[in-house]
Amino acid sequence: MPKMSSHLFLSVLFFLLTLNAGVVLAEMASVSRDNVNIRSAPGMKEQVLWKLGQGFPLRVLKRSGKWLQVRDFEGESGWIPKSAVSKEGHMVVKVRKKVSLRSSPSVNSNIVAKAGYGVVLKTLGKRKGWVKVGQGGVTGWVREDLLWGF
Repeated sequence: MPKMSSHLFLSVLFFLLTLNAGVVLAEMASVSRDNVNIRSAPGMKEQVLWKLGQGFPLRVLKRSGKWLQVRDFEGESGWIPKSAVSKEGHMVVKVRKKVSLRSSPSVNSNIVAKAGYGVVLKTLGKRKGWVKVGQGGVTGWVREDLLWGF
């Protein structure tokens, strides 16, 4: 078997690292105001698929002019105007049970509130598998594996 040239090896390595970085560094956005239409295609006259409220986190899949194709935590995709999103971090409860917001990042800490499936929480910080979140004046820590967003 012939040896791979160092130039070819470095090119392949760079490609794989770039591909992996794209997966790890997926672009996220959150809805910047209430009652925003998610449409079937980029354009104000396109069919409205559903509406989202402020803070809802979305993964950006594609850009087209002033529009973003996005996917939500349930895997549904559609189009949203760039003007209707921000980079402010939010998370959504992705499990179909109530999750506990705790006073510190530990399962042994006090429960300060509970949140159910689909509830949007503002991201305030992260620490070793936990996310500090807030909503309506209440803050607490939730295990990161129970949430989706950034």
